[in-house]
Amino acid sequence: MTDRIWEYEGYDPAQERLRESLCTLGNGYFATRGALPECVADDVHYPGTYAAGCYNRLTSEVAGREVENEDMVNLPNWLPLRFRVEGQQWLTPDTAEVLEHRQVLHLASGLLERRTRYGLGEGRALSVRQERLVHMAEPHLAVLRTEFTADGFSGDLDVESALDGRVTNSGVPRYRELDGRHLTHVYTGTAAPDAVWLRCRTRTSDIRIGMASRLTADAPVTAQHELTRAVQRVCLRLAPGRTATVDKTVALHTSRDLAISDPLHAAIERVGRAPGFDKLLESHLTAWDQLWRRAELDVPGEAGSSLRLHLFHVLQTLSPHTADLDVGVPARGLHGEAYRGHVFWDELFVLPYLNLHFPEVSRALLQYRHRRLERARSAARDLGRRGARYPWQSGSDGREESQQLHLNPRSGRWLPDHSRLQYHVGSAIAYNVWEYCEASGDTEFLHTKGAEMLLQIARFWADSAVYDETLGRHRIRGVVGPDEYHEAYPWAAEPGLDDNAYTNVTAAWVLARALELLDTLPEPRRRELVERTGLDVGELEQWEDVSRTLHVPFHDGVISQFEDYGKLEELDWAGYRRRYDDIRRLDRILEAEGDTANRYQASKQADVLMLGYLFSPDELQGLFRRLGYRLDEDTWRRTVDYYLRRTSHGSTLSGLVHGWVLARARRADAWTFCQEALRGDIADVQDGTTGEGIHLGAMAGTLDLVQRGLTGLEPRGGALWLDPVPLPELSSYGFELRYQGHWGVRLRLERGWLEIAVPSSGRSPIDVHLPDRSVGVQPGEICRLELPD
Repeated sequence: MTDRIWEYEGYDPAQERLRESLCTLGNGYFATRGALPECVADDVHYPGTYAAGCYNRLTSEVAGREVENEDMVNLPNWLPLRFRVEGQQWLTPDTAEVLEHRQVLHLASGLLERRTRYGLGEGRALSVRQERLVHMAEPHLAVLRTEFTADGFSGDLDVESALDGRVTNSGVPRYRELDGRHLTHVYTGTAAPDAVWLRCRTRTSDIRIGMASRLTADAPVTAQHELTRAVQRVCLRLAPGRTATVDKTVALHTSRDLAISDPLHAAIERVGRAPGFDKLLESHLTAWDQLWRRAELDVPGEAGSSLRLHLFHVLQTLSPHTADLDVGVPARGLHGEAYRGHVFWDELFVLPYLNLHFPEVSRALLQYRHRRLERARSAARDLGRRGARYPWQSGSDGREESQQLHLNPRSGRWLPDHSRLQYHVGSAIAYNVWEYCEASGDTEFLHTKGAEMLLQIARFWADSAVYDETLGRHRIRGVVGPDEYHEAYPWAAEPGLDDNAYTNVTAAWVLARALELLDTLPEPRRRELVERTGLDVGELEQWEDVSRTLHVPFHDGVISQFEDYGKLEELDWAGYRRRYDDIRRLDRILEAEGDTANRYQASKQADVLMLGYLFSPDELQGLFRRLGYRLDEDTWRRTVDYYLRRTSHGSTLSGLVHGWVLARARRADAWTFCQEALRGDIADVQDGTTGEGIHLGAMAGTLDLVQRGLTGLEPRGGALWLDPVPLPELSSYGFELRYQGHWGVRLRLERGWLEIAVPSSGRSPIDVHLPDRSVGVQPGEICRLELPD
C-alpha cells in the first residue's frame, strides 16, 4: 500500500465483503460497493448501490410481533457485466480458474481498477481489465470500462450487460428475517440502439427511480428487456494479443432530485448526452484533484496511508454535492446496509473535521436536523416535556427509527432495545451547531436555524431536570449514556439510568451556551425568538439554575458513569479474555450465558471519558466549576485510569476517544489506541462488520484526531487556539484548512515547531493563541513558532 493506492492481490472469497466495502466508489449523491460486475449477490458477493437519503419503510413479523423498520434502499444494480467464451459457461472467480487477480483503488483519482486472468484450459487464458468510477463532477453518472485480451486463442466472446431490478436489502445476515423487498413496479425498455432503461419505485415512500445505461463496443449492441432486467449483449471477436473494449455508462436519478420532472426521462437524457469514457475520466480527475487540495493531509508512514483511505471514504459519502441534498450523516456511509443507513450521533465525530474544510457541507447536514426540529418537538411533547428531543436513530423524516428489538447473533434471541433513551444525541447536535459557527463565522445560521435548535434542545434539558430536595440538585433520570452496555439497573423493572455524567454535563453545557447566545443576539432577532418560542424570564432563570445545579455523581474519588455505578459488580476481565479471546461485544457474550452487562462495571465504549473528547481540559474544569464541583488533574487522571480498565472497546469509536483523551493527558499508551482507531475498518477488528459498511464516524474522527486532537486546535471566540501535544510516533505532520473565509490555511508541526501559513487575500489577520503567547498572522504571511517543551 501507498498513500495513493489501496490494493489487494489474489482472490479470497472470505475477504470479498470487506474488500467490497473498502473499494466502494461514491460522490456524495450515490455510491456503489466494489463488487465484481460478473458476480451476483450471494454469500460471497454483495453489489449494493445506495443513494443518499433514499429510504423506505416496511413492516415485518419478528418473534411474534410486528416490527416496523425504515431502511436505506439497495437500488437496482447497474454493475452487471458478464462474459463467456462462446459455448462455455459464464466466467466468475468462483466457477473458473483464476490465474491472477488484483484490485487497485486509486485514491487520488477515485478510480477502481481490477485485473483478472482466467484460465480456460489447454494453455488458453482471458485477461480482463476494468476501470470503474462514480463521477465526482457529474453526480448522476457512473462508468465501467472493460478490456478483454485473449491469450493463446481466437474466438468469439459473449458479453452481457444489465440493469437489474431484482435486488433486495439482504446484505446484513442478522436482518434477513426482516422484509427486504423495497422496490416495486419494475419496468424496462429501450431508449436508443445502444441504450436501455429501468424504472421502479419504493414500496411505501414512493420514491421513483430512473436508471439508464449506454453500451459502447467495437461490435453491434443488441437490447433485450425482461420484466425486471434491461439487458444488452455484444459479441466480440477476439484475437491473440489484441484488446477489445466495452464501455458502460450509467445515469441514475430519483424523484428526490431537484430541478427535474421525471427521474426516468432525466436519466435517459443524461446518459444520452454523456461524453465518452476518456472525457468523463478527465472531468472526474479534475473534481477529485480539487477535493484533495481542500482536504490536504500530509502524515508520513503507515498512519498516513490509513488516514488517506479514511479521508477518501469520508469525501465519497459527504462531498460538496451533499450540500444540495436533504440528508444527514449515515453512520455506515453509503457503503452497506448495517444500521439500516440511519443517522445517529456519529455526526459528532464527522462535522468537526468538515467544519474546517467543507463548511457548506456541515451547514447542509445541520439543516437536515433543523428541518426535523418540529418532529423532535413532537417527540418531546409525547414525553410530556417542552423543547426538542431528537431521535437516537433518524432516517427520512426525523421520527425515532431505533429498533424495538435487536438480535443477538451469538444466542439467536431477539431482545428489547432501549437505545432510544440516548437523549444525549440532542447535546451532540447543539455542540455541532456551536462548533460549526465558531469555525465558519456563520453568524446568520447561528442567529436563525442554529439558535432555534439550540434553544429547543436547552428547553428539553431544563424540563427534563427534576429537583432533588435531599441533594439540593437537579437530576435527569431514566436515560441511557453513550456506553450502551447499561440500559437499566439490574435491580430495576424499568429501563433507564439516573444522572449519567456525560448526559448531565453536556446538558449543562447546552444550557450555558443557549443563555450566552440569547445575551449576544441582536435585539430584533432576540425578540423574534422570544415571541416565537414563548420564552419568559422565569424559564431563563430556570435554565440558569439547572445549568449550575445538575448532579454529577462520584465514587471512589472518580466521576461515576451514572448514579450507583459503584454498586455494580466487578467483572472477571482476565477470565473472560481467557475464555473468549475477543470480548469487544461482551454484552452479547453475557446475554448468551444468561447474564447481562447491566450487572457489571463494564463499558462498551467511552462514556464519562467522552467529556475529555469534546472539551479541552480548561473548558471541562470550567464546566465542573459552574456545576459546583472541583475537577483537578489528579481526579481526571484517576477517572481515565478507572474506565480504561473497565472498557471492552466494542465500538470503533472507543479507540479513537481513548487515544484522543490519553494524548491530551500526555500518556505513553495513547498511540496504541490511535492505531486501533486507524486499523478498525481496514483490519475489520469487529469480525465482519466492515463488510456491512464502513464506520464513518471512526474514519472522520481519526482525521480530526490529527487536525484538532494532537494540535489542541479550537476555533473559539474569533481566534484559533492551539496547544499541541505531538506524540513521539507522530511528531511531524501538516494539513490545510478553511477558517472563517480564509481558504487554504496551512498548519505544520515539526519537532518542536509550529508553522502557520495564511494565503494572500483581503481578509483580516488570523489571531492565534498558544498557551504562552498570542500572535496575529497576516494574509500572505508565514509564521514559524517554537513550541514549549
